[in-house]
Order: sequence, then C-alpha cells, then structure tokens
Amino acid sequence: MSRTITALTYLVTSCVGAAAFLYPFWLPEIVQDASGMQAHAGDSALMLALLVGTCFAVLLLEVQRTAASTKSIALLGVLVAINATLRFAEVAVPGPGGFSPIFPLIVLGGYVFGGSFGFLLGALTLLVSALVTGAVGPWLPYQMIAAGWIGLSAPLCRPIVRLLGGPRARSERWAVAVFAAYWGLLYGAIMNIWFWPFAAGPAQMYWEPGIGPWATVQRYLLFYAVTSLWWDMARMAGNFVLVAATGTAVLRVLRRFQTRFAFTYQPAATEGRWTPG
Repeated sequence: MSRTITALTYLVTSCVGAAAFLYPFWLPEIVQDASGMQAHAGDSALMLALLVGTCFAVLLLEVQRTAASTKSIALLGVLVAINATLRFAEVAVPGPGGFSPIFPLIVLGGYVFGGSFGFLLGALTLLVSALVTGAVGPWLPYQMIAAGWIGLSAPLCRPIVRLLGGPRARSERWAVAVFAAYWGLLYGAIMNIWFWPFAAGPAQMYWEPGIGPWATVQRYLLFYAVTSLWWDMARMAGNFVLVAATGTAVLRVLRRFQTRFAFTYQPAATEGRWTPG
C-alpha cells in the first residue's frame, strides 16, 4: 500500500511540475521583459513548498516501511551531501559552459536504487546545494523538478543494459553514459522553458500570447539553438566523460551498499533445543 501511495505521490508531483512549466503558454496575457526575470515570481514559493513537502512525505513513508529503506535514506543523505559539495566546488571553480559534476551521481543512483531514490537524490541535491551556495531564486523549484526527473527516469537504462549483456557487462557504463549525456541536453532544454515565455526579444525567437503550438515549437527550437545549445553541449560532454570514467567504480560501490541493505531477517530454528521451564 505504501509503495502505491509513493508512486501516486511522484505521479501527481510530476504532473504538477509539468503544469508549472507549461501553464504560461495558455495565459491570454503575460508580463514580458528582456531579462525574463518576472518568470514565475508569484508561484515559485508555492512550487518549492510542494516539492519539499513531497520529499519529506516520501521519506516518512520510506522510514516506516523496512530496515532496508531506513538504511537507503541514510545513504541518500550521504550522496546528497557529496553532490552538494561537488556543486559548491563547481561554483568556486566554474567549469566550461553548463558542465556540472552533480548529474552523473543522480543518474547512477537512480539506475541502481530505482526511480524513487533517484528523484529524491536529484531534487534534494539541488535544494541543499542552493542553500549552501546561495543560489536560491524563483528558478530553484524548477531545477529541483528537472533534476528529480533525471533520477526518476534513470531505471529506463536497465532494459537497454540487459540487451547489451546485462549488469556488470563492459557495455553497461557506456549505455548509462549515453543516457547521462542525453539528459545533459534535455535538462537545459527543460530549464529554459521556465523563463522563456516571460522573456522578450526578436519575434522569430520569442513566444507571444496567441501564437499556435507549431509556431511556439519553431520559435523555441531557434531560441535554444542560438542561445543554449553550445552551453548544454558542455554539460552533455561532461556527463558522458564522467560516467564513462567513473561509472564502473561508482556502480560497484553503490551495488555493495544495495547488497548489504537487501537482507531478510529469519529467526533461528528452535526445534530440538532444550529450553528452561
């Protein structure tokens, strides 16, 4: 029952997140400026509260389930702390373009431990690292939901890995690396949408209320190609290289924890023993 509630919680949260990204396209009027800084100024606090509340609700459900779930939550806290530290280092010494070292661990964590674990790892990494680095703004809940989707979708690699020889095969890390690279582009494309409807500029690259869906897609693709593609390609390349270089070792460590958590308690048999009284 708790698993069903958890799955429904993620489904509702993802639907609300998608609606939060897309609802401006259905508004008859919208305040636009050249910087796009008016984006979601009125609803970002509500979205942040929803996401944080969802994370804590799921954590409470997991704590009450099994001892293994409790140990997984402890591991989740460690991985979030590691990723937050990596992001702090990234802020201190910026990498090229949109490169960030935090995404490979989100992908690998979700791949090994499942979509629920991956969603929490992605969302909480962005929350904690934003608090540590001071990068708190109306964009934060949208970063959290996008990073959560990365971890949530990571188990989709498993069927491909099985087709290529199964877990621990040499091809495994390459399949996961390609998936991480794909999300390097997709994360940037999703994050642009949070402010793009609120930004103003040349008509062929920016959205206007009243234009049709096809015109919206065309303008966005042009905007993305001109303003963001090269930036996100650095993230794509960084994700691929990091997973290809460290994926095997990280997967080995994560699976060692997974094996230790997956135990079954079985009382010792007492038949044939003498007991007092």
